[in-house]
Amino acid sequence: MSQKSTLQKRSEVDKRFTWAIEDLYSSDDLWQQEYDQIKEMLPKAMEYQGRLSKSAALLYGFLQLSDEISKLLERVYVYANQKYHEDTGNATYQDLSNKANALAVQVGSVLSFATPEILSIPVETLSGFRQEVEELKIYDFYLMDILRLKPHILSAEMEEILADAGEMADAPSNIFSMFNNADIKFPEIKDENGEDVRITHGRFIRLLESPDRRVRREAFQGLYSTYKSFQNTLAASFSSNVKQEAFFSKARQYPSTLEKALDAGNIPVDVYTNLINAVHDNMHLMYRYVKLRKKLLGLDELHMYDLYTPLVSDVDMKVPFEEAKKLVAKGLEPLGEDYQRILKEGFDNRWIDVYENENKRSGAYSWGAYGTHPYVLLNYNDTLDNVFTLAHEMGHAIHSYYSDKEQPYIYAGYKIFVAEVASTCNEALLIDYMLKNTNDKKEKAYLINHFLDKFKGTLYRQTMFAEFEMITHRMVENGESLTAENLCKIYHDLNALYYGDDVVIDPEIAMEWARIPHFYTAFYVYQYATGYSAAIALSRRILNEGKPAVDDYIRFLSSGSSNYPIELLKSAGVDMSTKEPVNQALKLFEELLDQMEELMNE
Repeated sequence: MSQKSTLQKRSEVDKRFTWAIEDLYSSDDLWQQEYDQIKEMLPKAMEYQGRLSKSAALLYGFLQLSDEISKLLERVYVYANQKYHEDTGNATYQDLSNKANALAVQVGSVLSFATPEILSIPVETLSGFRQEVEELKIYDFYLMDILRLKPHILSAEMEEILADAGEMADAPSNIFSMFNNADIKFPEIKDENGEDVRITHGRFIRLLESPDRRVRREAFQGLYSTYKSFQNTLAASFSSNVKQEAFFSKARQYPSTLEKALDAGNIPVDVYTNLINAVHDNMHLMYRYVKLRKKLLGLDELHMYDLYTPLVSDVDMKVPFEEAKKLVAKGLEPLGEDYQRILKEGFDNRWIDVYENENKRSGAYSWGAYGTHPYVLLNYNDTLDNVFTLAHEMGHAIHSYYSDKEQPYIYAGYKIFVAEVASTCNEALLIDYMLKNTNDKKEKAYLINHFLDKFKGTLYRQTMFAEFEMITHRMVENGESLTAENLCKIYHDLNALYYGDDVVIDPEIAMEWARIPHFYTAFYVYQYATGYSAAIALSRRILNEGKPAVDDYIRFLSSGSSNYPIELLKSAGVDMSTKEPVNQALKLFEELLDQMEELMNE
């Protein structure tokens, strides 16, 4: 399909390149019927309130009804929003999306009584319930996980107070979001062609990738000088968010904010600290990467604004979508016949919405609803990066396919901690295949550069973010204040530690903490680095050990959330409670550095 200079309207797109949304609902009328059905089911769910402890039959009846409501809601929600994403200018689907969002809030409110009630049931009583109703055993892990958190659940009166404080506690995040997305305005600069261009969040990285160093420098200085002019306000917002997290951690009787955040997935604190320590042990590899970047760019001084511009200019390699599918399939052959069968099923049966059209949502994702195949949204435009995006999103999709197929609804979804494992494993396998099957020096250098930048951006950078969070949260817990001055010093010093002596740590970078939205969701970003490490370790095991490793991996993909993330990864041969997976990933980083240095010296 040729790419046109003017985007097609959604109605003009060849059906072959659109997702089969009709597999969810063949018409909006059917969507409306299930929407109405959910509305009718909610009063039935409310009839269980105050009665879950009365009998095994009542508890089982409620859990079944809750699953059915949630399952239908997922279908209603996904369809409405995917139709909206096809054409965000379509008023019909704007309305359906709004209705689905409102219904989701309503369902959440109606079902919210369940967890506190289950927690009030004595363990002995729950155990007796399991003997009375055999079918309740399917909920064993779900109920055990709720009971695990019992020491951190307060009295009904205190829980109500904490719930009422929730909106107030969201204030720092809401204030930052409003400031960062609506109020802050960055200056204009001249681009490579001498045209005026305003710096925006969306354009910033593209400007830092510019081959023109003046553009990179002015974009960097323009963005961070703007943040600096609001540094005290932003420090107050950040500090307030850390303080509210500390308050809720203390109220729920956790020793620290970090332990509270990790306890949701039953993640040991060692996983967090091991990540940071393992990266510290391998800082010399980042310093080698930085030195190589400085050399390849031919710079006397490497600045922070030189860290994004490609070391190898984009290879003139157009990959039409049909070729991309073949390339991805070849790259994923080590995953075995069954994986290949599912991949082909997705390629041949319109799981993917391929090309950009007018008003289509940007970016890429995998989504779907239980009981129906997954879906992938792309905006494919024939680049090598798009090929990796296809492999990445199909990794998510096939993870969901396996989990949905093998797990009951209650366990089909997987936790954030493992969410990026399957997608990144696919990318690692694809890059391995492509590196082994190209003799083109420039293409090989481009592929290695792509992978090196992934390591820099995901494993090192996200770990640096994680360390910044750990330091700042500990300071507040120790009664120290967070000011613009000490936040900037902490962040500046971390950049110096992570990038080393071959980079000029420009003073502007000290303000970067002020623009990271994820810092308002405490201790979230480390999961990008741990997930990446686990994926690399798994891909190495698959390539080195073959079928036994593949069998373990498919079992992991099929497990959903039927166990805690750390245990699921252990079953696949990766123990994230040790430093080993991070060390294995960084060993590959070292091998790639060796290859790049050798290529550049030829």
